[in-house]
Amino acid sequence: MVTVDKWQLVAVCMLVATLLCPILKRGISGMACKQNWSFLGQTDAQNLDLELFNEYQYSLDQLVELAGLAVATSVSKSYPKRGPVLVVCGPGNNGADGLVAARHLVQFGYQPNIVYPKQPTKDPYPRLLHQARGMKIPVGTELPSDLSSYVCILDAVFGFSFKGSIRPPFDTIIPSLASSPVPVASIDVPSGWNVESGPGEGAALHPDVLISLTAPKLCSKEFKGRLHWLGGRFVPPDIRNKYNLTLPDYPDTDQVVLLKD
Repeated sequence: MVTVDKWQLVAVCMLVATLLCPILKRGISGMACKQNWSFLGQTDAQNLDLELFNEYQYSLDQLVELAGLAVATSVSKSYPKRGPVLVVCGPGNNGADGLVAARHLVQFGYQPNIVYPKQPTKDPYPRLLHQARGMKIPVGTELPSDLSSYVCILDAVFGFSFKGSIRPPFDTIIPSLASSPVPVASIDVPSGWNVESGPGEGAALHPDVLISLTAPKLCSKEFKGRLHWLGGRFVPPDIRNKYNLTLPDYPDTDQVVLLKD
């Protein structure tokens, strides 16, 4: 019988802890270990965005390209079976993220279709739409009557700036998404939710997947879906410190990290 004194046992335990520490820090298979991550309210989310534009000189094109790539990556990890994806875009920056994500989804082997009811004429939205059309992505203004053929629906309608009531035509589009049996992946904030308190009364949208950007918003505490991703591997350290953001490390070279499964 082999005997092991307590100091040998301590040494073995320390070695095991050293080997496991990087895995536990990142999480297994790209999932962050569960802990108390930071959440942003509406005002802080808006101010953080303004600092990225003004203080750090990011352009809107840069941010939506990075965000759109993170969104497309999250969709591909959440729905690995390639097929048609319906991308429903709003008139603001969430819609811009959706346009970019659709373009990347083509490169990932999916067949996106874009629904874009309100198409802004100010830069960069027309260019983003032109780029999507250049990838031979069909673009329409009305929700298809039959959604059953889609692998998933990407909700890119409203983001963290949304306030008030839902206006036409989205007042009929969002309830249709909510009642559809096709799983929905929402960008940053499920459309129609209050960015801080979450879903209101009635036929609220309850997505299967949530893709937070930069940092999770307060409303994501109310998310009950299957997977919660975080994208936004571009936040400067000074901003993280200023807003006291406790965020997970991204695994390897990944653009997204899984917060909840």
